[in-house]
Amino acid sequence: MNTKVFAYDTTLRDGSQAQGISFSVEDKLKIVRKLDELGIAYIEAGNPGSNPKDLEFFRRLGELNLKHAKITGFGSTCKVGANPAEDAQLASLLGANTPAVAIFGKTWDYHATAILRTTLDENLRMIRETIAFLKGKGKEVIFDAEHFFDGYKSNPDYALQALAAAVEGGADNLALCDTNGGSFPDEIFAITRTVVERFPGVSVGIHCHNDCELAVANSVRAVQAGATQVQGTINGIGERCGNANLCAIIPNLQLKLGFDVIPAANMATLTPVARFVSEVANMEHNDKAAYVGGDAFAHKGGMHVDAVNKNPVSYEHVTPDTVGNARKILMSEVAGRATILGKINEVDPALTKDSAETKAIIERLKELEHEGYQFESAESSFELLVRKMLGKFTPSFELKEFKVMVNEPSLNGVNSSAMIKIHVGGEDEITAAEGDGPVNALDRALRRALDRFYPELREMKLTDYKVRVLDSTQASAAKVRVLIESADAGSSWTTIGVSTDVIDASWRALVDAVEYKLARSRQG
Repeated sequence: MNTKVFAYDTTLRDGSQAQGISFSVEDKLKIVRKLDELGIAYIEAGNPGSNPKDLEFFRRLGELNLKHAKITGFGSTCKVGANPAEDAQLASLLGANTPAVAIFGKTWDYHATAILRTTLDENLRMIRETIAFLKGKGKEVIFDAEHFFDGYKSNPDYALQALAAAVEGGADNLALCDTNGGSFPDEIFAITRTVVERFPGVSVGIHCHNDCELAVANSVRAVQAGATQVQGTINGIGERCGNANLCAIIPNLQLKLGFDVIPAANMATLTPVARFVSEVANMEHNDKAAYVGGDAFAHKGGMHVDAVNKNPVSYEHVTPDTVGNARKILMSEVAGRATILGKINEVDPALTKDSAETKAIIERLKELEHEGYQFESAESSFELLVRKMLGKFTPSFELKEFKVMVNEPSLNGVNSSAMIKIHVGGEDEITAAEGDGPVNALDRALRRALDRFYPELREMKLTDYKVRVLDSTQASAAKVRVLIESADAGSSWTTIGVSTDVIDASWRALVDAVEYKLARSRQG
């Protein structure tokens, strides 16, 4: 059995079609570098003839010195009745000067007649002649058989004729597309196996969408049926419900089934790459994602934690560091003393459960939980607490005072301003900022005040903000718990603050977020 499978990434094309995602040229270049470092074999860069931004992107791709990836342009078959040599879209595709091109064409008879409004024979001609034209220009050609599985289920003879036309044109790969995302794994396996057997000398690929939450499973089954190229996106981003998630497909194939997808040493960069793409796409990273999510190796229940501490294999199907992730032992009322000691030992490995310092920290933890703190979702604040109690914390700045003002109605979406005075390294710094709400204004004022002392804070941003009222019977006098999630290109962390004043609670969480970032920066 051929164990080599080529990972084909379409984050920059199919992924960018997801709602709310728009990549700049610089964003795309950064992502290409990361995908190449991961070991992706093909990077589908987009359609060079679709807009000026993609034209510039393809032009600047020449600046990159890629080690693994083959840049692939994307386009369609020639128009109905047209000669490929006279097709402007194909001319743009050739002008991008990529070593490989992906051409999509209709393989569902319904689409040929009702969408393209042409004859079935003309559709076959368009496929055959377009691919032959590009092969004549020295290109590696991947034929994206659009709607193939729906087409096969509707009219298998014609769907296979469309693939045969591509093969006659010289296609190097037949990428079978579950474009509507409605197929099931048993269907994908059987139909892919049929194609592999029908065209034994041609590489077969798989391109799945996630409309039934089956894109990863369908992709894996296609590979098991003989596909040697698997298409998808980082984090599964894409239009509608998304594309097949390469961050799950790659480790499933390589770690579980023994296929060779990316260089083995690069697997440990999978989680950082996933987080990087989330950051560049300005989207919250999915903590529940398999392998690369923040909760993928998180343990909370006392019995589970005890078992994991004895042998991680008891509750982990792979070790976290294999995919560049990390184990989390969550702080909570069900975690137990061993869990708390584990977190303390991350700061001071010499302490035991009987150490006076350990007992003091546990007592303080109980007091804070009684006050409304909850460190299960704010382990960064707990780490800072441990460092403070062990004398291993040096504040990066000292607050002298701050003032927050809220103005209604707002002007141009800005309704708050904050003034802050801090002391850093023997100097006082006073600054002010406006914001969309008092917390945003306070956050911006603090960053502005600290900027010349700690420029590394520029790469940090607030990604989530949650407020919970702890005792609703106290009405406006109730305590509130504030959780702030922050992130940079490498990771994310959550901090907590509790107070009867939402601004004070927010400030406490905000200070912890900044201090945690700076502490990590000092540790390298």
